[in-house]
Amino acid sequence: MDGDELIATLEDAGLSPYQADAFVTLLELGSASATDVAEASSVPDPRIYDVLRGLEEKGYVETYEQDSLHARAHDPADVLADLRSRANRFETAADEIEDRWSRPDLEDHKVSIVKRLDTVLTRADELIRSAANQVQIGLTPAQFDDLAPALAAARENGVDVKVCLVPPIDEEPSLPSTETLSETCTEARYRELPSPFVALVDRTWTCFSPHGGSTNEYGVIVNDRTHAYVFNWYFLTCLWEIHEPIYSARDDEPPITYVDIRRCLRDVEPLLAEGRTIEATVAGFETDAGREVTRRGTITDVTYGEHPANGDRTPLSHLAGEASLTIATDDGTHTVGGWGAMLEDYEARRITIEAID
Repeated sequence: MDGDELIATLEDAGLSPYQADAFVTLLELGSASATDVAEASSVPDPRIYDVLRGLEEKGYVETYEQDSLHARAHDPADVLADLRSRANRFETAADEIEDRWSRPDLEDHKVSIVKRLDTVLTRADELIRSAANQVQIGLTPAQFDDLAPALAAARENGVDVKVCLVPPIDEEPSLPSTETLSETCTEARYRELPSPFVALVDRTWTCFSPHGGSTNEYGVIVNDRTHAYVFNWYFLTCLWEIHEPIYSARDDEPPITYVDIRRCLRDVEPLLAEGRTIEATVAGFETDAGREVTRRGTITDVTYGEHPANGDRTPLSHLAGEASLTIATDDGTHTVGGWGAMLEDYEARRITIEAID
């Protein structure tokens, strides 16, 4: 940094142009009379005394009498500390401006539009770590690497994690190892076409951003069950049902846990047709009062729209409307629906098949 740049920087730090010039001159001279400082700088003679006293008040120089007024640069420790403090405040202010620009206060909004994918990924990381029941996520392998620690934390907390990996634009994908997938998800599938980033957490939060080839970079963060339900069907139809698993931790023997009642119905219906007895535990909410409830009993029937049971595996399209099961417990018979249930007694969050006899 040359002298002119240093003077300009000191002006930004709060010195007047004459004060900055005089201080830099004193740094070069070491110690000098007021007259010599004026001659070596651009400070007019009539102003030099006021300029030096102003610098002394700010702690930059000290003056002393030696036939005439002399000055020398003060020990720079205090000055340097002040400058570095100002630099830190500027850096902090820059970070805060960037944060406020890219990330609004999500607590006050049901739907928030943000400007950068990084903001969406950061929020998705936070939501996944705090998940209690279910995560559904579609993302590229690179995004998976970024969110893998959060997904692993969710799995450790017993969360059901479904991952659909999609290729990046114009790049060959590098898929995670089976070991990595076993640590981060319950089941993983692969879609060969590029797709937007989407993450659904606990049937309430959705984080979405277009794929890398989109002309505009933006993100949508939704805190609303109705919107999340729409994204859930996008996830099921585009990212999940039509693709084969590349990893699964699911077991065909009880206990078998479901977070999606429609998948449970498709597996249970053939068993009922065979006359099997299915013991299950339902954890969810009362649809009328919203209270949490857990019921264990025997599944006696399944219902979905107007399509009768025929013993075959039910297509997902036949389950797009009403989908429920009936469970007989010690205190009576109850109907159980899935996400957004209104007609049934309970909305199931998890259904665990305990035994099949």
